[in-house]
Amino acid sequence: MPEAFSTRPPPGGLVARLATLLAMAGGITLLATATFSTVSVLSRWLLGWPIPGDFELIAIGSGLGAFGFLAFGTLARSNILVDTLTAWLPVRVNQWIDAFWSLVWAVVLVVLAERMVQGAVETARSGTTTMVLGLSTWWAVGIGAFCIGVTALAAFRWVFLLARGRG
Repeated sequence: MPEAFSTRPPPGGLVARLATLLAMAGGITLLATATFSTVSVLSRWLLGWPIPGDFELIAIGSGLGAFGFLAFGTLARSNILVDTLTAWLPVRVNQWIDAFWSLVWAVVLVVLAERMVQGAVETARSGTTTMVLGLSTWWAVGIGAFCIGVTALAAFRWVFLLARGRG
């Protein structure tokens, strides 16, 4: 991996603070989900009492937890970088290549966020709920859309930094 990519800290600012908060919330959500899953399994195994809707809550919590990490991962550039074919190129050329692919990632994220916002609106409009507990699900889709939107901002931040040779 080129030296320029391995030693630089992620950018700071509002997007970084928001990405950090989302990652912390995602971590807390995953810990709560794991704890709930453990309690649910122990309850079934030791007491024979299932927790109604446990799989619904675990699915929602796991999904939201994972969404929480996307922006921080993008900002920290902790994604997989395959530079086998470009390692011999000058650092500046690699930065332009990375800026291009960060732009592609950002555009895909904007499209996904917009579609998820539409999904949240439609889910609220139709009154979609979970099967067992009857929980409305629009809010989970909306939170996911927000997380994807923040991830897009993080990707755009890298586009500008890399294009200016500061990545």
